[in-house]
Amino acid sequence: MKQKYQFSLLSVVLSLLLLSGCSTSKQTDLFPDGTEIPAWFSDTSKVKLADLGTQYNIVDFGVLIDSTLVQTEALQKVIDKASNEGGGVIVVPRGTFKSGALFFKPNTHLYLAEGATLKGSENIGDYPNIPSRMEGQSLGYFAALINAYGVDGFTISGKGTIDGNGLTYWEAFWQRRIENPKCTNLEVSRPRLVFVWDCDNVQVQDVKLHNSGFWSSHYYQCNNVKILDLHIFSPHQPVKAPSTDAIDIDVCSNVLVKGCYMSVNDDAIALKGGKGPWADTDSNNGENTNIIIEDCEFGFCHSALTCGSESIHNKNVLMRNCRVDEAKRLLWLKMRPDTPQKYEYITVENIKGQAHSMIYVKPWTQFFDLKGREEVPLSYSENITLKDIDLDCGVFFDIAITEHDRLSNFTFKNLTIKAENETYNLELIDGVTFSNVVVNGKQIPNQN
Repeated sequence: MKQKYQFSLLSVVLSLLLLSGCSTSKQTDLFPDGTEIPAWFSDTSKVKLADLGTQYNIVDFGVLIDSTLVQTEALQKVIDKASNEGGGVIVVPRGTFKSGALFFKPNTHLYLAEGATLKGSENIGDYPNIPSRMEGQSLGYFAALINAYGVDGFTISGKGTIDGNGLTYWEAFWQRRIENPKCTNLEVSRPRLVFVWDCDNVQVQDVKLHNSGFWSSHYYQCNNVKILDLHIFSPHQPVKAPSTDAIDIDVCSNVLVKGCYMSVNDDAIALKGGKGPWADTDSNNGENTNIIIEDCEFGFCHSALTCGSESIHNKNVLMRNCRVDEAKRLLWLKMRPDTPQKYEYITVENIKGQAHSMIYVKPWTQFFDLKGREEVPLSYSENITLKDIDLDCGVFFDIAITEHDRLSNFTFKNLTIKAENETYNLELIDGVTFSNVVVNGKQIPNQN
């Protein structure tokens, strides 16, 4: 009887431990608003070349191995052939191939072999001006080097490189800024590297995105996007590569960015979605929801994670398990005074490294335009959490808002910060929690 009792007691203890473990596991798999993260985000399996259908090696269809020759037409013919024959994967073999804008069709994919480079033309005439999306506006603009419109299931894979060859565009931009310091980003004609529009179930993996003329990659009105193990780079010296955002997420839901390295002369990851005094009534605009950024490394950038500057609603954004180095900001909330905005349920956790500002929340007034609207729309940031962060920075609490901004329910937890400027102002936020926050070796009194 005693042995049976001991066995039963042991079973109960083990059951409780298992239940406790399951509860803990489930608790860590939640979005910031408390909803459960779907299993889709845990599946990071890579697409395989063999599973992408018929392989169309470009050199087998008239494309020459010649790094000096712009072969846009020949490359597009291969894509069109694959589409007309039921689909398949466009294979770029080892070597350098130059092109202008390419348009992928339904059931087509792009694969770049190791040692392959698809290099953008430095002539803007090789990128047609067509209906597009730029800086929170639906307008005519130049096509990207790689374009996919309405291509569900689109993939880019392989160990090769997509190189924007951006130097000519960068120099033209800075020359224009000398001529007119107030010129807009769109005044100088520059192509993006990758533009994916209205595509679901997209996966971009392993490739290098380098030297973009404008934004490095832009995803607009897409659902279920996985961006895995990319190396995204554009220089900040000796020539600055202007506006070369690594990843722009624009009116998208369910996006996973994992294992990527990003170093660019602008924001690394920017959440966009529309701008202007009536942006929230425009059907071309919208929210970004359920965004996870994890296991990434950030080199030089203006910010590792940015909301704005053209963004109306971001919800359930989780950035975790990342390292930052040379970032100007870790988290940047751009409060645009001519646009109604709401940034909510954003968590940044388990971060190590260095940034000039840990959190930066200030008005973004560049190109301010109320377009005749009399009252200034309000902008909201609420339920923002930074926790489990070990950071060297210039400014700990870089926040300065106007009467048109509303900040509420910010949580700072388990922070170890070294900062040149350690000051903070709790009066700027309605509802602040400080828990185990140590700045320059001194613990800030807990706040609730």
